[in-house]
Amino acid sequence: MRCAWNHENSELWDSSHARVGGSLQQDWAYGSTMKMLGVRVERVLLEQDGAPVALAQFILRCWGSMAALVLCSRGPVWLADLDAADKARAYKTIKKSFPLSGIRLMLTTPQEQAGSGLGLSPWRRVMTGAATVMIDLTGSEESLRAGMEGSWRNQLHAAEGSKLQVAKMSPKPGAYRWLLEAELEQRKQRGLEGLPLPFFDVYMQSRKNPAQSMLGMRADLGKTAVAGMIFLIHGRAATYQVGWSNEQGRHERANNLLLWRAIQELKARGIERLDLGGINTQRSAGLARFKMSLGGEVQRYAGTYLL
Repeated sequence: MRCAWNHENSELWDSSHARVGGSLQQDWAYGSTMKMLGVRVERVLLEQDGAPVALAQFILRCWGSMAALVLCSRGPVWLADLDAADKARAYKTIKKSFPLSGIRLMLTTPQEQAGSGLGLSPWRRVMTGAATVMIDLTGSEESLRAGMEGSWRNQLHAAEGSKLQVAKMSPKPGAYRWLLEAELEQRKQRGLEGLPLPFFDVYMQSRKNPAQSMLGMRADLGKTAVAGMIFLIHGRAATYQVGWSNEQGRHERANNLLLWRAIQELKARGIERLDLGGINTQRSAGLARFKMSLGGEVQRYAGTYLL
């Protein structure tokens, strides 16, 4: 195996990443956005016998020139069907050739469920895995609605019969700035963390057509916005990133309607998979139930491992 570090073939990266349904954190545009925000990013394409078998994007946090925390989040993205032994070799090759000298703590949170095929020692796991809800968008709208829990579907039906008006937002910053400000206030109130708000402006412009990078939706009652959502698009997948509603929006079940209309729009754009983001049944039980009741597959990842 050999590593090609920081090659500039974004088209190869994007096509490979899209083909296997890579995560947002391993998207080329995600890394480019982090670079624009001053974060060090290292990318590697791993080859075996001349053929690409994996790609991985690392985010670095450095302390001077002697120490760094290196994280591969929701990666590597495996491009071939490697067994555990080959994956172990891949990790060793990446670690050995990593372009950073001095003390470094290297971590990976693979987008795989726990098992014997990870290529990672269970003794090197330092954190349990996060969970998310994944929606398969390749089926029909009828099958998606049939997969919803009855209460979620009833709430959607009620919202569809309400006076809510749903519209797509332009990818221009002025169109969604209000939603990011509401999201920031929501984070403060609930003690939540998320991507820095400047990330969104840069990410939206990361591709020639900003509409290919995001989908923004808003729900209005009259002339007042009562709810909004932002989805970031990466390849043939999308990730739910921002969601907000006020008391009136919650009463009208605006989030149910927004999410359903977003699913319809994403399907129309050829998106095949929607990641609803992390769920925590202890800290945010209501939000977790809301996501799980939509009918997707709950996926719990293996955890965080030292390399």
